[in-house]
Amino acid sequence: MKFVCDKNTIIKEIVIAHEIISSRQVLSVLSNIYLEAVDNSLVIKASDANVFFHTKVPISITEEGKTMVKADTFLGILNVIPDGEIEFNHADIKMVIKPNFKKVKFSLNTIHTDQFPEFEALTGAVNFEMPLSDFKSMIKQTIFSVSDDQTRYFMNGVFFEKSDNKFIMVATDGRRMAYAEKSIDGSVNDFDGIIIPDKILNLVLKHSSDEGNILISIKDNMIFVSFGSLHFSSKLIEGQFPNYRRVIPENLLYKFIVNRKEVLDAFKRVALLIEKKNKRLFFKLSKNYLSIVTDDTDTGMAEEDVECEYDGEDVIIAFNYEYIEDPFKIMLEDNVCFCFSDVNKAVTVKPVPESYFFHVLMPMQM
Repeated sequence: MKFVCDKNTIIKEIVIAHEIISSRQVLSVLSNIYLEAVDNSLVIKASDANVFFHTKVPISITEEGKTMVKADTFLGILNVIPDGEIEFNHADIKMVIKPNFKKVKFSLNTIHTDQFPEFEALTGAVNFEMPLSDFKSMIKQTIFSVSDDQTRYFMNGVFFEKSDNKFIMVATDGRRMAYAEKSIDGSVNDFDGIIIPDKILNLVLKHSSDEGNILISIKDNMIFVSFGSLHFSSKLIEGQFPNYRRVIPENLLYKFIVNRKEVLDAFKRVALLIEKKNKRLFFKLSKNYLSIVTDDTDTGMAEEDVECEYDGEDVIIAFNYEYIEDPFKIMLEDNVCFCFSDVNKAVTVKPVPESYFFHVLMPMQM
């Protein structure tokens, strides 16, 4: 195998391939990147056994072929080579990497491609497209609520389903829930709700633009996503996702509205004295005022007042600081509405005006 390629043409895809490969696979075949020069393209593949990636970039081929190279070393070599054309020459179990403009060369050991896992075929999959901007916005509004508790593995991803004429994403860790929905443009075949691991969703967020559509395919226990020249697939999380509809509060009697940026700035200040273990924050509500207060600890306490729209009785609600800060950081709207019926029951947090998403928080014990 012999080909020439500009460094900037290849390095972005190699970075993605390296990102996918788990550090736990250091001594495994999966610590390698698959390279194949064919039809004036370089095919690049990588996998951590759960998430698969493949793409191709244009190159100038002298001799076709394929091999596998150690991901860490290959990316390290590319990073230290200045921009410009690089010659790659593979023979036997060695790949020689030599920039055309520098008197340096690297000889990298390779392994045979027979050991690389086969990618799942898409025959019989449910296929549909949706705007990338819609898919990414739904991920952003839900992914931070995914549980990291490995004993409740069915919460270690984002639930995705088609309901009526909408796509719905939901994530929860048992103490909070994030919900987002987008209307379906066109006809989409029915499919059972699936649980998507957060790793592939983070890859979509990080490496896609907001332009164009994303192609999504679902087959058995796999999901496939494609945008531009990048193709990812992942095993789905098996198990029964909680019935999120039962968690959504109804008949909420009270509400208050705050300016998102004012409250977010207040969070940053009072957080300096939040008790690090329980991370509890108090919302003290009175007519048109909200006091954000920390616990009184050995270090001290903090309190800040902000204006709000509220015309009810004086109440105090305790929240986990991180749980309430996360949606505030993700929202873009100026104002946020809290709806509740009791200080010990679930609170709904949503933007003003209402949008395609909302968040549900369970208060902490007083």
